[in-house]
Amino acid sequence: MKKELFVEIEIPEGVEAFLEENELTIKGTEGENKRMFNLGRLNFEIKDKKIILGSKVSTKTEKKMMNTIAAHIKNMIKGVQEKFEYKLKVCFGHFPFTIKQEGNKVIIKNFLGEKINRELKVPEGAELDIGKEIITIKSVNKEIAGQAAANFETATKIKKRDIRIFQDGVYIINKCGKDM
Repeated sequence: MKKELFVEIEIPEGVEAFLEENELTIKGTEGENKRMFNLGRLNFEIKDKKIILGSKVSTKTEKKMMNTIAAHIKNMIKGVQEKFEYKLKVCFGHFPFTIKQEGNKVIIKNFLGEKINRELKVPEGAELDIGKEIITIKSVNKEIAGQAAANFETATKIKKRDIRIFQDGVYIINKCGKDM
């Protein structure tokens, strides 16, 4: 059944939103977020400090797209107000390993006593703070912060060994204020 459905998202004080065709730019105190949306048959406009998204004849598909895009926009607004923060813990049992940042690369030395260093890329836009046991990742974009954290977990993944015994690695312990 086709219905008229619209979603309104409030733009808070100190946040500006600009729309050019399908690209939404949101600026705030912490930085700027840009994203291109594939809208399909949805209408997208900014009026009176509100982002209006919807369609006069929408089906289940348009409703799903509206809710997904609305969630992305809310995350963009939240990110420019306060950066998303991920915390990771460095765990090792026998072989202590070191983590160094060189530009947008991170080098992990002596992981499980390996002679070959493990490397990972940090996505552009993520800020790293590498401590002795805790690594903090901050970014305006939630997806960039999450990808950087996932890159650490993937780089220290242990293969062909019993994970109940070899529990070394870098693990996410806090996602955007929520403990894991």
